[in-house]
Formats: sequence, structure tokens, C-alpha cells
Amino acid sequence: MFRYFIRRLIQTIPTILGIMIVIFFFIRALPGDPARLYAGEDATIEEVVVVRERFGLDKSMPEQFLRYIAQMSQGNLGDSFRSRLPVKEVITRHFIATFWLSITSIILAIVVGVLLGVLAAANRNSITDVGITILAILGISVPSFFLGILLIYVFAVNLRILPVTGSVSLKGLVLPTLTLASASLATVARFARSSLLEVMGEDFIRTAKSKGLATSVVLQKHALKNALIPVITIAGLQFGFLLSGTIIVETVFNFPGLGWLLIQSINARDYPMLQGLMLVFALEFLIINLLVDLLYGFVDPRIKYV
Repeated sequence: MFRYFIRRLIQTIPTILGIMIVIFFFIRALPGDPARLYAGEDATIEEVVVVRERFGLDKSMPEQFLRYIAQMSQGNLGDSFRSRLPVKEVITRHFIATFWLSITSIILAIVVGVLLGVLAAANRNSITDVGITILAILGISVPSFFLGILLIYVFAVNLRILPVTGSVSLKGLVLPTLTLASASLATVARFARSSLLEVMGEDFIRTAKSKGLATSVVLQKHALKNALIPVITIAGLQFGFLLSGTIIVETVFNFPGLGWLLIQSINARDYPMLQGLMLVFALEFLIINLLVDLLYGFVDPRIKYV
């Protein structure tokens, strides 16, 4: 497994380089001049030139790109245009908030989603199954911004038992977590149901039933472990989306995470911060995909890494 892990890490190097190139040129294709924005609408041409020189935007595109690659190779993400603080420091501070929000959301999505999926599969075509399926469809279909506003209206405005804005605290995480976890929970539940139903049709399950084993024992001892592989895959992808896709939820709840920071950086045309954020989002997916592949071997010992 260790050799497989090292080989996968080496294989990610060209991917990371490609991502860095795309990020650099994509950000500079955004409309608007950062120098004019930071100098002010009433600034003279000379003042705009000074700001452009300070940000290094007076250099040619190849020179800016070589400087960008040189900084990245040293682990230096540069300084933010807006705050003049190191990008790495700012991202780390906001990443912690997004991490806790994503962790609580994915735990809720996996635990409740798998339970609902197993319950639906064990009672196939029953009222329970239909009800869970309808809830899953609603969870996927309802926009997160609408659900967030609805939860704020009910629990923060009317009942006044939870805060309107989100924060890294017990009460401050409740509404953002429920909003963020809803779609992932529904997706996990649907995958768990379909995967378990597929496994329940296998020959070894029929053999276990023919031996007189109870349905609950067959589910726990034989079916569930084999059905978890697709669920782990989708849960890993959902976790990646939660880490990098919290923009809407964090904006609705004014939650100080990476998604909120991304919106602020786009509005401010903060090139170094945008480059750092997009690189972090890409690395999250690469790392999570690798961890998911390694987790397969722990769930199913038959999987071997070469």
C-alpha cells in the first residue's frame, strides 16, 4: 500500500502543474483592472501606474507567470492585494472554519444517509421506502440558498433559538450544517439504497438466507460491507464538494469560511488570494480521491494495491 501511495503522489505532480497553469491564466481573464480598483475611481493615471507596479502587474504576462511558478515552488502563495497579509495565513484561518463546517456536514450526511438508505432497501416498495425516496429527491432538488433562508426564518427569526449568522460554535454550526448536509445526505441515501438492493440480489446473500439467518444478520454481516464501496466513493466526492463548494451556504449565513473568502476575493480582484484558494480547492479533491482509494482496502480486504 505504501508503494501505491507514493506512486499516486508522484502521478499528481503533472496534474498540479496543469492546474496551476489553468488557474493563473483563468484569473487574469476576469474582467476589471485590480490596479484601477485599488487606486480608486478618481485616481490619476500616475496613481494607477504606481499601484500596478506595487502589485507586479506592470510586468509582462510571461514574467508574471514565471514569478508565480517560482513562488509556488517555494510554498509561497504571495501577499493579498486587499489585506497585504500572506495568502497562506489568511487561507489557513478561513480553512479551519470551512473544515469544521464540512466535517459536521459530511458526518451527518453519511450517518443519516446510510441509515435511511438501509431502511429504504430493507423495506423495498413500502411506504417507508417511498417516503425516504421522496425526501431524498427533495433534499437534492431544493436549492441550498432557499433552504438556508427558510431555516433562518423558522429557527432564528420566529423561534429565536439559533443565531442568524454562522460561526465555529455549537449553535453557530447547526443551521449551516443542516443546509450544507441536505443534498449530500440525500445523495448518500439514494446510493446506499441502490447499492444495498444490488448486493441483496447476489448469490451469496441468497445462500445466507437459505441457511436460516435473520434478515438483520444478513444485512449487517454480509450485505452492508459489500454495499459500502460505492457509498464511500460518493461520500468522498461529496466531502470534496463540501470543502470547496460551500460558497452559497457561507454567503447566506455570513460564515467566515473559504467560500465566503472566495466571493470577497472575486469582488476585490485579489489575484494572489484567488490563485491560492483555487489551488487549495483542487488539492482537496486530489487528496480526498487518494484517501478514498486507500479506504477501499480497509473496507474490503479483497482489494489489493499493486
